[in-house]
Amino acid sequence: MIELHPQILENNGKRQFAVLPYDEFIALQEILADAQDLIDLREAKKTEGEAETMSLDGVKALLGL
Repeated sequence: MIELHPQILENNGKRQFAVLPYDEFIALQEILADAQDLIDLREAKKTEGEAETMSLDGVKALLGL
């Protein structure tokens, strides 16, 4: 897991913002994008259920490749 080094900014004694080094921000964005991709894949698999599938070779043959 990524180690984060946030700088916490306060306003009137209350924590308002967390500022991250840019490289940590980018790494966190990539982790979140991967997690969203996994969520989307699981939802698509659940939605499709037992739908008919076709192999890559079958698609190529269908397209004449």
